[in-house]
Parts: sequence; C-alpha cells; structure tokens
Amino acid sequence: MPSPSLQMPATRRAPPSLATKKQPAQQRAAETYERILEVTAQTLADVGIERLSTNLVCERAGLTPPALYRYFPNKYALLSELGQRLMQAQNARVDRWITLEVFAGGVESLERALEGLILDTYEATVQTVGGVWIMRALRAVPALQEVRLASHAAVTQEQARLLAQALPDADAAELQLVSRIVVELIYATVELIFDEPLDVKAVARTVAGMVASHLTRVQPGAEVAAEAKRPRAARAVARKTPGAA
Repeated sequence: MPSPSLQMPATRRAPPSLATKKQPAQQRAAETYERILEVTAQTLADVGIERLSTNLVCERAGLTPPALYRYFPNKYALLSELGQRLMQAQNARVDRWITLEVFAGGVESLERALEGLILDTYEATVQTVGGVWIMRALRAVPALQEVRLASHAAVTQEQARLLAQALPDADAAELQLVSRIVVELIYATVELIFDEPLDVKAVARTVAGMVASHLTRVQPGAEVAAEAKRPRAARAVARKTPGAA
C-alpha cells in the first residue's frame, strides 16, 4: 500500500457545461430546438431527474444524439435552459403584484399582494410542463444552482430598489437583506406547497402575513404609526394582555 505522502491528491471533476452549443437561426432548426426542450420537460415530468437522459430525450423526440448535441452538450444544459425559462415565468409575476401602490396601501394591501404573488407563482409552476421537477433540479443539482441563485439575485436587486422608494428612511443594507430573504422565502414556500399536502391558500396567507408584519419594522417609526392607526379598543385590549405588543 503506498505511503499517504505518496498518494496523488483527488482531482475535482469539472462541472458540466450549461451553455447551449448553437442558437438556431433557421425556422426548422428553431422548431427542432423547441421540440427538444418540450420533450425534455415532458420526460422530466414522467420519469424524474435521475432517470432523465439525453438518449431518452432523443428516443422520445425521434432524433439522433448528434442532432441533440448540436444544441445541448448534456442533460444539464437542457435543464439549465428549462430552469431559466421557469424562473422568467415566475419572476414575471412579481411586477404584477408588488408595486409602490401596494406599499402605499398599508399592511393589509401588502399581505393581499404577497398572498397573490405566492399563489400566482405556484400556478406558473403548475402550468409549466415538468415545472416542479425543474424547481427541484435547480435546488438539488449543484451544477444548476447558479441558475436559481442568479435569478434570485436579479429579483432581489429590483425589489430592494422598490423598497427603497417605498421606505426612503429605512437602512439600505437592511432592505437588501430583507429583499433577499423574502425572495428565497417565497420560492421555498412554493416548493413546500408541492412537497406537502397542505392547504395552498392557507400557506400563502400565512407566509404573506409573516412577511408583511416584518416589513412594518423596517421603516423607522413604522411600529408607532401602526399602533396609532389601530382602533382605540384594540389598543386597550393589547395593553391589558400580558406579553402583547
């Protein structure tokens, strides 16, 4: 047995390439490209991540491996493209629900918007063939995590910018942190809805309430303002209740 000092260090395998080899320029090539992705998504929905292979996609799509490899070097490149498309579909929902007008409407307005965003993001995933498996792949496959993280980083920047407009007196670093956590929390909530037999609306409503409640603490003086807006009777009950805010 060789001495430990003479053993060669383990070499780290290079991550698989996620880049497409060629973007289709002609209509027929574009149709083939989209056909490959459609079949990949359906195959993923049918067999899951571990059993997905380029050979199986070729068999189902009626293509030879060289025809597929002309565009995608491996199955991870296929999953990367599907992941980017799913992220774009999910992220498009954010601007529909989270606006300056929503923040101006107060906590209840924000709660409704966040609940709607979670439900809409869930529906976008349901409507995407293989959507839940694509989400799981982006979380579970190390080579694909950057697709998810890059998408979340972009949404975080946009939401931090929006929060800075809505809460101009708040600390910028805190807004950045809150935005990043909220983006991840909403994504994780959608995953939870798929993974557990829970009431979808109840989960969305609960998470929305938690997030909206925290955001009232971000703006300096917001808690005092929120307390002042509560009905007098409610404030009196809160003061008499041990441990109440």
